[in-house]
Amino acid sequence: MATSKARRVTMSEVAVRAGVSRTTVSFVLNGRADVAIPEDTRARIRAAIEELGYRPNAGARALAAKRSEWYGLITEIVTAPFAVDVIKGAQDRAWADGKFLLITAGDSDPAMEAAAFDKLLEQRAEGLLYATTWHRAVKLPPAAREVPVVLVNCFDADGALPSVVPDEAAGGHTATRRLLDAGHRRIGFINLDTGIPAAVGRRRGYEQALREAGLDVDDSLVVPGHATADGGYAAACSLLDRTDRPTALFCGNDRTAMGAYDAIKERGLRIPDDIAVIGFDNQELIAAYLRPGLTTVALPFELMGARGVDMLGALTAGQPLTTTQVTVDCPLIERSSV
Repeated sequence: MATSKARRVTMSEVAVRAGVSRTTVSFVLNGRADVAIPEDTRARIRAAIEELGYRPNAGARALAAKRSEWYGLITEIVTAPFAVDVIKGAQDRAWADGKFLLITAGDSDPAMEAAAFDKLLEQRAEGLLYATTWHRAVKLPPAAREVPVVLVNCFDADGALPSVVPDEAAGGHTATRRLLDAGHRRIGFINLDTGIPAAVGRRRGYEQALREAGLDVDDSLVVPGHATADGGYAAACSLLDRTDRPTALFCGNDRTAMGAYDAIKERGLRIPDDIAVIGFDNQELIAAYLRPGLTTVALPFELMGARGVDMLGALTAGQPLTTTQVTVDCPLIERSSV
């Protein structure tokens, strides 16, 4: 049996119940403090709204006020662990600022992303966040220029849009410094694919920490791991089979560290007694469950999401940004591998 859709209570019905004009109800709903409406009248209107279960039409209010109180967030895969952290950081900060977050997936498909921008703009979102699961340059559709947009974990290929990114170099420095502080002087580095921002930044931090410790950079100790467990395994094998093998490995991400663990254990070596290992990213399902637990540097996705909303709030309020790119520190997460 079909059920009838609940009828929406109108503003005119609220006005009749409260004994006022529809305009007076509108003034109260829109918080017009500049209009002289007695407090007892305002109270009567609020009581009528509650009794009737009236809900304002958000679209109409947005048109009238030119503000929707909504931000949009477009991300590649909304269920990916890192995307969930970005969403949490952005949503918590938006909520604290009295804003709601509309979330949609772009799935790295240009047509889908363009449609996502169009739909969020149709909903009159005041501003948009665009977040990626790995740090890189992006090029957004023309619709991205219609409202304030902040990029999270990525940056505009044209340099026109503000962004929030992890401080990759500082993170690489933190990881290497931790190994140096543990007494290691021969540190192998299993890096990511050549040229991507994370690989460039993390290597820069690695080299800086070595030089600060008075050590030469040995390029032969830097091996690509291609961001995969298999790549990490192969890279670790090549480093560990040297007669002058390193006493510690800095792995460009936690997946390469997982592969390195296998290579280390196959050779009868113990972590951290015979060789120390440190990762990057803090992928909880990997780092926390390797044995021993992996000491790693965390990508600050939740904080980047929150910072993105901060920047978006300033832009939608018409405030100039002091910088077009904010870098966020990557904290060390201590476990048992160093």
